[in-house]
Amino acid sequence: MTFSGSAPRTAVVYESMFGNTAAVAAAVARALEDSGAEVVCTDVGAADEALARETDLLVLGAPTHAFSLSRANSRAGAVRQGADPSSEPTGLREWISTLQAGPSQPRVATFDTRAAQVSRLPLGAAPTAARLARRRGFHVTQKPMTFVVEGTKGPLRAGELERAAAWGRSLAETVRISTSDQEEGSGR
Repeated sequence: MTFSGSAPRTAVVYESMFGNTAAVAAAVARALEDSGAEVVCTDVGAADEALARETDLLVLGAPTHAFSLSRANSRAGAVRQGADPSSEPTGLREWISTLQAGPSQPRVATFDTRAAQVSRLPLGAAPTAARLARRRGFHVTQKPMTFVVEGTKGPLRAGELERAAAWGRSLAETVRISTSDQEEGSGR
């Protein structure tokens, strides 16, 4: 997973149990790519920690489990409810804990998926991911975003993929501005 061009480099790293968060991640990634960014979109289980050092923008997404990021026991519970067993071993919480911010750290944006009945609560996977990324030394660019799922397994509420694409376009503008600011500061 390496980048080759000079376009803004973005990585969308997600955890998904029933496919809803993966669908949002794909919509965000497509919108970023359509806006001219070079994009890697990958499940957290396949993400290399070096990916975070190679990007200008790191987008992190996960389903909300017990008002936060998943843990091993909540992922096991999702598998018992029919989630894909391959999504159980590694969660976004564990992956973030492996990251080390460097001198050219990427900006970070976070999103989560949540059941409709708790969608308005302030607690969730995205705010937790943002807090953990800040603790690791990353700059979180925007307030966390939430996408609503009907029930535990989904589907996504009507219009959520369109919202995800719109958010992806706004993230592309953020990374474009931050990349041009960095280039001006370095004298390129």
